[in-house]
Amino acid sequence: MNSNVETTITPENFGRAFKQEKTKKIYKQCIKEFQETVTFDEFHELVQIFNQHVDSYHLLETTSLGELMQYVWIDNRKEKAICVVFDNGNAIHLLLIKPYMTFPVSDGQYSRNTYTMPIRDQWVVFWGGTNEFNNYHYVYESQRYAFDLLMMHDSKTYKDNPKRNESYVAFGKDVIAPADGMVLEVVNNIHDNIPGEMDESQPAGNYVVLQHVNKEYSLLAHFKNHSIVVKEGDSVKQGDLIGYCGNTGNSSEPHIHFQVMDSPDYINCKSIRIRFNNGMEPIQGDIVEQSFLEENENGYLR
Repeated sequence: MNSNVETTITPENFGRAFKQEKTKKIYKQCIKEFQETVTFDEFHELVQIFNQHVDSYHLLETTSLGELMQYVWIDNRKEKAICVVFDNGNAIHLLLIKPYMTFPVSDGQYSRNTYTMPIRDQWVVFWGGTNEFNNYHYVYESQRYAFDLLMMHDSKTYKDNPKRNESYVAFGKDVIAPADGMVLEVVNNIHDNIPGEMDESQPAGNYVVLQHVNKEYSLLAHFKNHSIVVKEGDSVKQGDLIGYCGNTGNSSEPHIHFQVMDSPDYINCKSIRIRFNNGMEPIQGDIVEQSFLEENENGYLR
């Protein structure tokens, strides 16, 4: 028996196997839903075309998606990327191949103000980071550095009936002001979606726009229907209650959307990379919580 034969494609050897075009083994490990979308012949041809002018792939990052793990591989020229999602049995649940897109100028420009995540307790970053594989917002200038936050229990976001918002851990949880500011805009009368359905006509759902110093603004979106407790013109301090997490707008399950921007117009603004007051730079899969800087006679303490 040849000891060099790899019987299973693993997260560790995936990049090499893809470059060596071991397409039968890779395809065999893909879940049924993937195979129903792409035939083996189509997959094999895609891999051959994608591998052109590539010498090798290396693992860029690994992130957690509940019970699944996502691996992003990029080629030696940093022009192509492969996103592959494995479960703990090495079944492949998702496989994306795309150009590797980056925006290094704006990636290096952070907010002048410091912020906390707009939450109490511990939440999970579902979308967040500086590539489109761990942050689908990244390709859109107005949302590039946004975060989508949800809550999990035992690696799941809900228990019991997944079609009821009340089954989701995040539903009804506090949403707080990420920094001192003034309430500029409030929408509070949109009904919550049935989980799995989305209202794309009102993408932010129920939302609040806050104005902060240094001409920075924050957007908090997808609040529960009629749950926002502030009104336009109110002054808020970092940590003040704004409302409660819901499932409104372009949202498939209860979560919070949070971003900082250079304009109160969240459709036509430029998203700003957030400088957090605890120095963290969260990405998809990270567990986050509130972090305050409290002033005393000697300066600031976290």
